[in-house]
Amino acid sequence: MGYRVAIAGATGNVGREMLNILAERQFPADEVVALASRKSLGTEVSYGDTTLKTKDLDTFDFTGYDMALFAIGATATKEYAPKAAAAGCVVIDNSSLYRYEPDIPLIVPEVNPDAIEQYSNRNIIANPNCSTAQMVVALKPLHDRAKIKRVVVSTYQSVSGAGKEGLDELWDQTKAIYNPTTEVPPSKFQKQIAFNVIPQIDVFMEDGSTKEEWKMVAETKKIVDPSIKVTATCVRVPVFVGHSEAVNIETEDFLDEDEARDILRESPGIMVVDKREEGGYTTPIECVGDFATFISRIRQDSTIENGLNFWCVSDNLRKGAALNAVQIAELLGNRVLKKG
Repeated sequence: MGYRVAIAGATGNVGREMLNILAERQFPADEVVALASRKSLGTEVSYGDTTLKTKDLDTFDFTGYDMALFAIGATATKEYAPKAAAAGCVVIDNSSLYRYEPDIPLIVPEVNPDAIEQYSNRNIIANPNCSTAQMVVALKPLHDRAKIKRVVVSTYQSVSGAGKEGLDELWDQTKAIYNPTTEVPPSKFQKQIAFNVIPQIDVFMEDGSTKEEWKMVAETKKIVDPSIKVTATCVRVPVFVGHSEAVNIETEDFLDEDEARDILRESPGIMVVDKREEGGYTTPIECVGDFATFISRIRQDSTIENGLNFWCVSDNLRKGAALNAVQIAELLGNRVLKKG
């Protein structure tokens, strides 16, 4: 007997990707239901070889469903997640709403799988921010070997992280560059994104960092180790899909770049592509549609005693959102619910 699964936000970029990945990974589901807001009621979405018609999230009864994957944003999640959880359905939430609650686990299965046991506190599990998820997959095995003291990360984040509106804005502005009679002013982003980079993702905090940067700090500490110091600069770039990160780490113990490379090659969820030649690294366009987090440019940082640099790339709609949520569902099924 398999699981009964609901996907809330099934018509959005992440919701559709959740359905694709559930089918690709042959998740043991007896029933999958697609949920959306009333304005999208009846919209058809693909699940493997079948087509699902969306049902109304507002009136849906979660009783009897094992788990629900939420991709509907924090405001709607605040309303509907407690209802699902109260009905006995475990919520795996992609929004930022519950990530920082001490009694709700924030999980990346390759990094902190044991935290899944905490799901029963409130029947809710949080999925981390897309930029955090791919980074901690790489940090954890290195931390286990040499204990990371400090992380300095600069991100290069694609517009898909801002949803369909972000994708549309980049597309429309790019076309307008070549059509002088058309003007597409910034709407989703703070400044023009086409042929530009924007050093702001989310709102500014009092200390001058943005909320996206704060998320990376807080989530890395919660997922990996609260003693790690993290500083981040998050930048939106004119790339449709795929987040990139330049990561510098300082460790307590010396870690040779060759050993680091070997450790990462053997670690779950990671693909090392690191050749010191023209094109011997992975770029965002090459990671689209892939499950892995790609690591390249691994090298010693000679400016400090125990330092390493590396380049980290992942499909943010997959590992940064939908894939990680499905992996949490698999972990929940294998270690806790044990059905199917």
